[in-house]
Amino acid sequence: MGIPIRAAGVDNLSDKAAMMRESLQKSQSITDNMVSMLGSFDHRLSALETAMRPTQIRTHAIRRAHENIDKTLKAANVILNRFDLSREAESKIIRGPHEDLEGYLEAIENLRSNIRFFTNNKSFKSSDGVLSHANNLLSKAISKLEHEFKQLLSSYSKPVEPDRLYECLPNSLRPSSGSPETNAKNPSSHNDRITAENAVYNPPVLIPPRVLPLLHDLAQHMVNAGNSQQCMIIYRDTRSQVLQESLHQLGVEKLSKDDVQKIQWEVLELKIGTWIHFMRIAVKLLFAAEKKVCDQMFEGIESLKDQCFAEVTKGSVAMLLSFGDAIAKSKRSPEKLFVLLDMYEIMRELHSEIEMLFSGKACKEIREAAVGLTKRLAQTAKETFGDFEEAVEKDATRTAVADGTVHPLTSYVINYVKFLFDYQSTLKQLFQEFEKGDESNSQLASVTMRIMQALQTNLDGKSKQYKDPALTNLFLMNNIHYMVRSVRRSEAKDLLGDDWVQRHRRIVQQHANQYKRIAWAKILQCLSIQGSTSSGGGDGGNSSGASRALIKDRLKIFNLQFEELHQRQSQWTVPDSELRESLRLAVAEVLLPAYRSFIKRFGALVENGKNPHKYIRYTAEDLDRMLGEFFEGKT
Repeated sequence: MGIPIRAAGVDNLSDKAAMMRESLQKSQSITDNMVSMLGSFDHRLSALETAMRPTQIRTHAIRRAHENIDKTLKAANVILNRFDLSREAESKIIRGPHEDLEGYLEAIENLRSNIRFFTNNKSFKSSDGVLSHANNLLSKAISKLEHEFKQLLSSYSKPVEPDRLYECLPNSLRPSSGSPETNAKNPSSHNDRITAENAVYNPPVLIPPRVLPLLHDLAQHMVNAGNSQQCMIIYRDTRSQVLQESLHQLGVEKLSKDDVQKIQWEVLELKIGTWIHFMRIAVKLLFAAEKKVCDQMFEGIESLKDQCFAEVTKGSVAMLLSFGDAIAKSKRSPEKLFVLLDMYEIMRELHSEIEMLFSGKACKEIREAAVGLTKRLAQTAKETFGDFEEAVEKDATRTAVADGTVHPLTSYVINYVKFLFDYQSTLKQLFQEFEKGDESNSQLASVTMRIMQALQTNLDGKSKQYKDPALTNLFLMNNIHYMVRSVRRSEAKDLLGDDWVQRHRRIVQQHANQYKRIAWAKILQCLSIQGSTSSGGGDGGNSSGASRALIKDRLKIFNLQFEELHQRQSQWTVPDSELRESLRLAVAEVLLPAYRSFIKRFGALVENGKNPHKYIRYTAEDLDRMLGEFFEGKT
C-alpha cells in the first residue's frame, strides 16, 4: 500500500520540472526578440538625429538673431530716450531758471546724466557730436545759474536795521529812547556783567528759510560744475558788503591811532562804550546769524562753508578790531585804564564764542586777530598801571589845600583803587596773561600797595609846603586816615590785609600826636610856673612863690595864643567827624585840666586885683565850647 503513493509523487515532480523548462525557453525567446527590437530602435534614432541636426542649427541661429534684435531695439530705445531727455533739458535751459528754478536744476542734472552716458558709450557714431553740444549747453546753463544765484542772493541780502538788532538783545541791554549810540547800555558793575554774559540773545533771520534750500541747490550745482571759486566770490561780494553796511548803520567806525589821538576824551570815552556794545551785537547777533546762513547754504559742501564765512566776515571783524587796536596803541593815560579794562573784559567775555564761530581753518587769521587785540589791551593796561603809579608819586600839583583837608589827589587815587576792585576778577585774568596761577592775586596786591605807597610819598612832599608844622601833621593825618578808612570799607582790605590797615592806623595816630604836641606845647607852657618864682610880696605873692605880675603875664599870653589858635585852626579842616571829635577830645583832655588847675591855683591873685576879666577871659567851659569850633573849615 505504501509503494503506490511514492510513485505518484515522483510523477508529479517530473511534470513540474517539464513545465519549468518550457517556461524558461519561452522567456529566453522573448528576451532575444526584445534585444533585437531595441537594437533596431537605436539604429533608427541615430539616423533620425543625423537627419534633424541641420534643422536644430537653423533654429538656434534664428533664436539668437531675435535676441540680438531685441537688445538692439532696447539700446536704440535708451538712446532715443536720452535724446528726448536732452531736448527737454535744452528747452528748459533756454527758457532760463527764473520761471521754474526747480525744473531748471532738474534739467541740468538730466543734462549731466546724459553727458555721463555718452561719455561711457563713445562707440555710437553721434556720441562726439552729442557730447560737444551737451557740454556747451551745460556751460551756458551754469552761467545762467551763477547769474540766478547772484540775483537771488542779492535780492534777499539787505542790511539789518539797528532797531531790528536792538530788538534781538535781552531787555537789560536794549537802549532807552533817543540815539542808540548815546543810550546803549554798557554793563559796568560786577552783577551787570554776569547778567550780560548769561543773557539770551536771539540772532535775526538774515535770509528767509524758504529761500535757503534754493540757494543751497544753486551753490551745489555750481560746485559740481567746478565753479566753486566763482560761487565763493559771488557769496563774499554780496554778503560782506551787506554785513559791513549793517555795522555802519549801527554806528561802527573804522578809526586809526591818529584819529583816536585827535578825539576829545569825553567823546572818545563815549565811543569806547558804544564799541563794547557793538562788539556784543556783532558777535552774538550778526556773526552768529551769518554763520547759520553759511552753514545751511553750504551744507554738505565742506570745502566752501568755512572759507565763505571767513571771507564774508573778515572785513567786518577788521573794522571792529581796528578801533580796539587804535585805543590799545594810542597814548596812555590814567583815565584810559578803566576803558581798557572794559575793552579787555568784553574780548574775554566773547572769546569762547569767537573761537566757536570762527573755528575753521579758513578763520584762523580772524581768531588770531581777536586774541592779538586781547593781549595788546592787557599789555597796555599793565603799562598804564606803571604809568599811574609813577604819575601819582611825581604829581607836582602846587595847589596846596590851605585847610589841611584831604587832598584832591588822595581822593582821586583812592577812588581809582576802588574802581580797580570793581574789576578784580578781570584784573586777575589780565595778570594771568603775564603771571601763572595764584601769582595773579599777589600781583594785584603788589600793584595796589605800590600805588598806595606812591601816594604816601607824594603826600609827604606836599605836606612840606606848609609853614606850620602842626598843619603839616594835620594834613598827613587827614589824608592817611582817608586812605585807611577807604581801604577798610572796600574789597582792598582783603587784598592789602589787616597788617597794612593796622600799620597805617598807627601812622594816623602818630601824626595826631605830633599835631597835638606841636600845636599845643607852647600854650601849655603858659599854664606851667615851674622855675618861675617871685622875690617879694609887694606884688601879692602866694604860697607857690608865683607873683601876680607873672600870673597876669601868663594869662595874657595864654589868651592871645588860644585866640590865635582858635582863629587859625577853626579854618583848618578835619573832614571825618569821628576823627575830628577824637582830636578835639584829645586836645581838651590835655588843655582843660591844665587850665582848670592853673586858675584854681593862681586865679585868686588876679581876681583880687584890678580888671580881673582882662586876664581871666575864659572859663574852662568857654574853652571847651571854642574847641568845638576847631577843624570846621570856617573862613
